[in-house]
Amino acid sequence: MEIIEKLNKTLLSKSLKTCRLDIDTYKQAALMYSRIENAVAVLSDMQENRSYVYSSETAKELGLTFKNNPLEIPSIWEEEILKRIHPDDKLEKYIHELRFFEMVDSLKCEERSAYHVLSRIRMKDKDDQYRSVTHKMFYVYSPDNEKLRFTICLYTVSIDQTPVQGPEFLIVNAVKGKVIIEDQVNYKNILSARELEVLRYVGEGFTSKEIADTLSISINTVSRHRQNIIEKLNVKNSVQAFKDSLY
Repeated sequence: MEIIEKLNKTLLSKSLKTCRLDIDTYKQAALMYSRIENAVAVLSDMQENRSYVYSSETAKELGLTFKNNPLEIPSIWEEEILKRIHPDDKLEKYIHELRFFEMVDSLKCEERSAYHVLSRIRMKDKDDQYRSVTHKMFYVYSPDNEKLRFTICLYTVSIDQTPVQGPEFLIVNAVKGKVIIEDQVNYKNILSARELEVLRYVGEGFTSKEIADTLSISINTVSRHRQNIIEKLNVKNSVQAFKDSLY
């Protein structure tokens, strides 16, 4: 999956200077989030490429079953959760997380903790029906090497179940109580039906040849659709990584 590979390259911490933050402190924080907010809490360790998933009653509501609590997985991607997210929302989630990382990474280390992501996405529930789910994501940077060390993601069933055309993504400055970036791009109003198909397959990890074979079109046509997507979505500067992932 091209965009996942790009996110791995961007997010996974590689530094000669090891981060000395105590992971047990953040495991306890994730556990408390799962209990107090009744959330599914995921703590991901960028230094070790490992995650810990803390379950709750919300997990059952979303049709998630984990054999252990916490469940330890050898990846920063919680696949059991991600596969229940609406395919369109999942791709936009990845794009937004790249935007968030690049914005926060450009700040001074002491300023970064003020920001987090607040999203509303569609996820399948225990009855395989899509429900609105609130997703929060927090970054923890190392004071030793100033690299991203931990992310904490929280998933809760949203109070607002009003049907929406797509996901809602916000970058919030919690210190000032302000929404810094509101990203509610409706791709259906920007891209053609065929371009949406191509974008969806890109997000699911298909190569250009696989997309061409699946849609019974030429690789050149796929390349042209990809170029149109780049131009129409104006993916440059802060989302240069996503632009790169389309090639």
